[in-house]
Amino acid sequence: MKVLVLTGPESSGKSWLGAALRDSFGGLLVGEYVRHFIDREQRDTCYADIPAIARGQLEWEDHARAEAPPLLVLDTHLLSNILWSRKLFGDCPEWLEEALLSRRYDLHLLLSPEGVPWVGDGQRCQPALADRLAFFRESQAWLEANGQRYEILGGDWGQRRARALASVSAWLDEHQASPGH
Repeated sequence: MKVLVLTGPESSGKSWLGAALRDSFGGLLVGEYVRHFIDREQRDTCYADIPAIARGQLEWEDHARAEAPPLLVLDTHLLSNILWSRKLFGDCPEWLEEALLSRRYDLHLLLSPEGVPWVGDGQRCQPALADRLAFFRESQAWLEANGQRYEILGGDWGQRRARALASVSAWLDEHQASPGH
């Protein structure tokens, strides 16, 4: 099973690209649990919600991993929970980073906020490009500091879709050609 993660700031196309990648390459797509949580609770989140949101994301991921699809596409993972917790509440439960680092993720597609418009949806809260760029840089810094494989996707919607499809195709071909991956 190959595990692909879409990460980066809000409104950069993670959910949209996740569906496009699943449609093109098959496998399972795991959504963003926090959206489900907010829809269910009908309120903004607070710091006390972070553990429940993180556990919910992990449960969704674990359920998909148990099905052992050839390709698992994650719309997000705990990195977003960590960064949002720090941004919104100035703190983050310590176990989140440990839980994130204990799992294997084969490739991260880090989406830049540049080149696409911010679209409000009632849950998003970073309309300013500068804020989304800061989140992007924090994501990139974490991926680099923790030795995670990633590629940056930018450009307009068509460019980022084409780049994502080409990157994932090449990555999957690389893994098929290399025994033991």
